[in-house]
Parts: sequence; structure tokens; C-alpha cells
Amino acid sequence: MSLLARLQQKGETRTPDNKKDPYGELKQLVHQRIIEELKEQPLGDGIKEEELANTIEHRVLKILEEMGTPLPRPDCQRLAREITDDTIAWGPITPLLKDPEISEIMVNGPDQVYVERRGKLERTEVKFRDASHVMHIIEKIVAPLGRRIDESVPMVDARLPDGSRVNAVIPPISLNGPVLTIRKFFKDPLKIQDLIQLGTLTPQMAFFLEACVKGRLNIIVSGGTGSGKTTTLNVLSSFIPEDERIITIEDAAELQLRQEHVITLESRPPNIEGRGAITIRDLVRNALRMRPDRIVVGEVRSGEALDMLQAMNTGHDGSLTTGHANSPRDMLSRLETMVLMAGMDLPVRAIREQIASAIDLIIHQSRFKDGSRKITHITEVVGMEGEVITLQDIFLFQQEGYDSAGRVRGRFVATGIRPRFLHKLEARDIKLPPEIFAPGY
Repeated sequence: MSLLARLQQKGETRTPDNKKDPYGELKQLVHQRIIEELKEQPLGDGIKEEELANTIEHRVLKILEEMGTPLPRPDCQRLAREITDDTIAWGPITPLLKDPEISEIMVNGPDQVYVERRGKLERTEVKFRDASHVMHIIEKIVAPLGRRIDESVPMVDARLPDGSRVNAVIPPISLNGPVLTIRKFFKDPLKIQDLIQLGTLTPQMAFFLEACVKGRLNIIVSGGTGSGKTTTLNVLSSFIPEDERIITIEDAAELQLRQEHVITLESRPPNIEGRGAITIRDLVRNALRMRPDRIVVGEVRSGEALDMLQAMNTGHDGSLTTGHANSPRDMLSRLETMVLMAGMDLPVRAIREQIASAIDLIIHQSRFKDGSRKITHITEVVGMEGEVITLQDIFLFQQEGYDSAGRVRGRFVATGIRPRFLHKLEARDIKLPPEIFAPGY
């Protein structure tokens, strides 16, 4: 028996609420007829999605006319669009996926759908018929990828054909019914000029970071969830020269590198029998055998941190990655914990020495209350003093509160400290003007 049937037995799905959607039953009837017609008259593989959508929409309007349904023309057209979205797209959230201003979609059960628009959360009017309708969309997403979701595997990560990242959680883990979270993938990734215009950093900071990437420094982008780490990593990766072989490693492929010589590796969850998993750590180890000039890891979360540090310390300089942390200092503590998760019984001092010698720069990013994202720290990892890793800030964002419209106020400043790694850049014929580090520049 399917999970959906079991949920229906337990009464955990909802019947269409005609007070919320007076055409709920009608939509289901017409949708069923469309499905039956498509089965009987399969369309060729060469047909474009837009043509298929137009064909289905026209057929829905014809069925409504045949049924003698006395509906206003605008309502008929709306029903046709909704049924078409259910048939060949992603149901009620299809318009949200097409909206360029929306960056994230959060379905909290059938009656509650939130989006992130310009960095701020807002509730939408979008609703699903019931829990089974949400389940149908989730299964539609995961099935083509060979993934499963049921009571024995109630959580799944997947992605849409356009690359958007999807996470789904269903009962009994979720008490709200099926929950779906989609982080949208944009065809045109942000460039460094876009981040400057958005106020994420200044032109001076951008110039400095470009020099650091071209100078093959090892860099970690740290920050909280939704702070824009992956976007910044993608921008940093764009500075890698075209003549280098780049290997990217991710849980779900999000990076959009424009260089020609890029190999993309993606981890894989275990199969139904619990076997066949390929972890980020496996991929990092394998990448070292693929003659990389650069290794870019989407995010370090666990024991792969040890392999990453060892790679950085054994000639694979210029590596880039991200990690969840609340500050640059916290990022170092997280790295220590992740190295211990690799199962190696190493003294803490040895771990810290590995970190201090491997990492050159930490870029810390924060998301503020107004939805804006800013690079708040560009911090050099200097070395060890006794048992402690020493850091020094090169650039900072100094927050000064919020204005009357709720927007964050503050300014980016150079601390006046010249990084100790400048000799590494100069060895690669990269020279930075001294005034770029002067306070107030």
C-alpha cells in the first residue's frame, strides 16, 4: 500500500475544501479526463513544453464547454491554467517558480505557502487541494531522479530540471503534512558587479578578493543559512583563470561556473537497501586523483574537512569552500569539530596547526533583518600563537543601526592592516596598491 493510501486511511489527507476553492471537485474531474486522454493519445517526444501547455489548456476549455459549466470566461481560463500546471508542471507553485523576484519557496503543508522575495519572507495566497496534492508534486519531482520518499525514507534532497534545489519532508517526521522547500536556481548567476550594486561589498573589497583568488589563496566563505555563501562562492570561482582545470564537489549542484574546463561531481544518497552512498568525503579524495588545478567544495559539513585541509597543505592551493558559522573565529572551531568527525584521533594542537597552515582567508557573510546580505569580515588566518590560531581583519562592515524604513545602516571599512600573505600574491606577479588597505579609502 502506498504512503498516500495509508495517509488517507488514517484521515491525514484533507478533502477539497470547496469554501476555499469552489471549483475543487470540478478541477479534479477535468484533470482526470485530461490524464486519460493523454494516456490514450501520447504526444511525440519532440513537442515543446509551451506547445504541450497550449494544447492541454485548449482541451481543458473544450471539456468545460462540453460539460456545460456556467463559469465566467476569466474563471475558465484560470481553471485551464491551474489544471495545465498540475498536469505538466509543478501545480500551484508553478507561477512562483517563474517569478524572477522570488528566490525561495516554502510549502508548509497544503494551506500555507511562503516565499522569499528580495530577501524577505512573505505569505502567498497559493494553496494546494490537500496533503495528497502536495505529495503528488513531491513524487513528481523525486521519481525521475530515482529517489524515493515514504514512511521509511521521510526526507529527501532533489533538484528540478532547471537546477533548483529541493528538500521534502513528509509525515511522520513532519506534523504539518508534506513540507517542500525549493531554493531557486537562476540561469544568469550574479556577477561581482551585481554584488557591489546590492551593497554586499565595495569595489575595493572586490578588487582585493579577485587578487586573492587569482593568487591561489585557500579561501573559506562562512555565514549562516541563507546568508548568500553559495552566491559569493560562485562569484569568487568566476575569477579562476580559464586555463585551469576546476573540479567542483557538491551535495546538490548549484555552482554555475562559466569556465570551459570544469568537472562537476555530486554526492549520492544510499539506495533502498542502504548501500551505494557516495559522500562528499569520497568525492574530495577522488578529486585529488583527477589532476585538479582547483578544488571547489560547495560546503564542508563533516569529515571531508580533514581531506580538504590535507589537500590544501599538499600543493592543491587555490581551493575554495563554504561552511556554516556565526563568525570567522567560529568557523575555525567548526573546522576543528569537523576534522574530529573524520574519526582521526588527532591532538587539538595538530588540528589547529593544519587549519592555520591550510587556510589563508575567511570571508564571513551575514543576512540582516531587512533581508540584505553583506560581507561583514574579510579576515586573514595569520598562524599560531601558543595553542591559539591568530586572525586579523582586513575589511569589516561596521553596522550603525537601522533607518526609518528598516534598512540596515553602516559602512565598509579597511582596518589599515596589510595582509601577511601579500608576498604570495607578489610571487605570482599580483601587486595591490598600498592605499587599498588605508582606512577610509
